[in-house]
This record gives sequence, C-alpha cells and structure tokens, in this order.
Amino acid sequence: MEINTNNAEIMLSAVSKAQYPQDDMPEIALAGRSNVGKSSFINTLLGRKNLARTSSKPGKTQQLNFYNIDDKLRFVDVPGYGYAKVSKTERAKWGKMIEEYLTSRDNLRAVVSLVDMRHDPSADDIQMYEFLKYYEIPVIIVATKADKIPRGKWNKHESAIKKKLDFDKSDKFVVFSSETRHGFDQAWEAILDEI
Repeated sequence: MEINTNNAEIMLSAVSKAQYPQDDMPEIALAGRSNVGKSSFINTLLGRKNLARTSSKPGKTQQLNFYNIDDKLRFVDVPGYGYAKVSKTERAKWGKMIEEYLTSRDNLRAVVSLVDMRHDPSADDIQMYEFLKYYEIPVIIVATKADKIPRGKWNKHESAIKKKLDFDKSDKFVVFSSETRHGFDQAWEAILDEI
C-alpha cells in the first residue's frame, strides 16, 4: 500500500464508542507512557513538525485522537498512562476508555506500544503488553529515544526490555529515534504489514 504521509490531519477526538468514526478504515493505535515520545513518533512518521502536539506537560492527551492518513489509514493516539499528577478517578476513566477501544474496535489492526529505550519497561508498560497479548491484538514494540544511548549499548538495552516484557519473538521490535529518524522505515514497514 502506498501512503502519502503528507496528506494527514487530525480528524476527531473521542471519549466513547459513539464518537468513533463509522467506517471500515484500518486503524493503528499508539500507546505508551506519558513522556515516552508518542507525539514525536507520530510527527516523525508523518513528516510533520506539530501535527500531534508535543507537550511539556505529560498526560495532556485525555481523549482518543484519530488521525486520518491519506484516507487509507488512521493512527489513534490513546492517552499516555502512568502520569502521577492525574487523579485516580481520572486514570480509571482513561483506563476504561482505552480498554473499550482496544477490545471492541473492529477497525483496529495493531497497537504500537512505545517504551523508553533508556529504561526498563515500567509496570504499566508490562501490563499493556500482557493485555494486548491476552486479547490477541497484534503489537509492535517501539523503543524510543535511541539517540540518547551510545549505539554500542543498544543490544544490551533491547535485550533488557525484551526480557522484562517476556517478549514474544513473533512480535516486531523497532529501535527508534525521532531525533535521527533511525527506525523510520522499519516502523512504517511493521505498521503496513498489519494492514
């Protein structure tokens, strides 16, 4: 599938099923901790500076943001998890909203689960991965911020992440940097493989 990534726009923000787009366009959801670099990942893949707003205040995305890409594919940005300044009730609300989307959306083809390459996956990261495996939702792990680690240590960090996640070898793992665009082609390839 040929996709013109320049032809991308934010379409709508939803908090419940009734607001999702009603069609059969394939969707790829993006999930990750609040400060993992999700907006930068979206902007890099779409060749845009600020289509997805990067924020100095993590935890700003509180809805599902649907991006239309060339009328062929949608990215769905789900709220970042694990951000301390959000009340428990808010977090529970997000959790329900994310869960409803992930478990009931027929358009969903795969989830890009972003983890910070510099650190071991958090309990939330592990929970997200286990959740996706449990519901048999295809998952692509993208390890962000690779440029912050000397290249010679990438393998060590990758192994540590895989071990901690109890990574399934049949899933895809992409080392990514929005600074250097490393992993750009692999990320697109992994996404298009699922559509």
